[in-house]
Amino acid sequence: MIDLRSDTQTRPTPEMRAAIAAAEVGDEQKREDPTVNELERRAAELLGQEESVFVPTATMANEIALRTLGEPGDEVIAEENSHIFLAELGGPAVHAGLMTRPLRCTAGRFTPEQIRDTVRVTDGTHVPPTKIVSVENTHNASGGRVWPIEEIEAVVATARELGLRRHLDGARLMNASVASGVPSVTIGGHFDTVTLCLSKGLGCPLGALVAGSGELMATARRFKHLFGGAMRQAGIVAAAGVYALEHNIERLAEDHDRARRLAQGLEAAGVPVDLEQVETNFVQIDLAPLALSPKEALARLWEHGVGLSMTAHPTRLRAVTHLDVTDEDIERAVELIPRALGALAHA
Repeated sequence: MIDLRSDTQTRPTPEMRAAIAAAEVGDEQKREDPTVNELERRAAELLGQEESVFVPTATMANEIALRTLGEPGDEVIAEENSHIFLAELGGPAVHAGLMTRPLRCTAGRFTPEQIRDTVRVTDGTHVPPTKIVSVENTHNASGGRVWPIEEIEAVVATARELGLRRHLDGARLMNASVASGVPSVTIGGHFDTVTLCLSKGLGCPLGALVAGSGELMATARRFKHLFGGAMRQAGIVAAAGVYALEHNIERLAEDHDRARRLAQGLEAAGVPVDLEQVETNFVQIDLAPLALSPKEALARLWEHGVGLSMTAHPTRLRAVTHLDVTDEDIERAVELIPRALGALAHA
């Protein structure tokens, strides 16, 4: 099976497993686990922030960040298909009591003008105040698209002017950094809070971080306990994160290259792929010209030995490359996917 469903399908390499086995551990709740402390130190530097907090999942990291930045009844604005709106089970409302205000955008990126047109100032009696703006980079639902640094700077400048707190959902921030050539510290440093997922392209079995100022992270640690995210000898899994930050960032370029070659091969075979949208490790396939439903297409692909997944868009599937996908897998997928979808007849 060529598993292109998600970069969450990665499995720890033998070298990462060795790092896990050799991890020095302590009581993480009391900040006595040296491996967790080292991971948090490195991540804070990487994300351009004073401190970071290690948590089990990126969803928890996002929800802690939003709870830290806002109060119940405040409003958060983000792209309509952003992960915090689409894939966290209403977490902003449940965990932080936030109103959510979606923005309809192209490529997952909104403009300063959209922020100005959307932001609401409370009258103290009726209107909920807009307090947080959230950026997702790379943007999952748009196909792993990257925010250009100039657009980030413009959005952040407007948010500051309007008194808004700024959150970066950086689950795949390292992909954005590698693809754009902009250091992650430069991207992350523009925001009040930044999250990073370790279990996607970085290849860890689990884990994520939320980063910000020392003051905000002191609050974040309290919410980590409140949300049930505090652990004990967590160095066992933090060791995988330390290994990933040392060895698995620059190699993301290989995933991007394989995604590009996959997209080019599929497009040449008649599979509807927009090459301009392939910026990182995502390839989106439009089923509409092939007259296939997602359910039917996924079943056909699975029968041919290829795993893809659905997206937020009703006629699109996605293929996601990752460290467990080889050059040979890409070559084979270029043969199997058009055959499974019957795309050769449409070329």
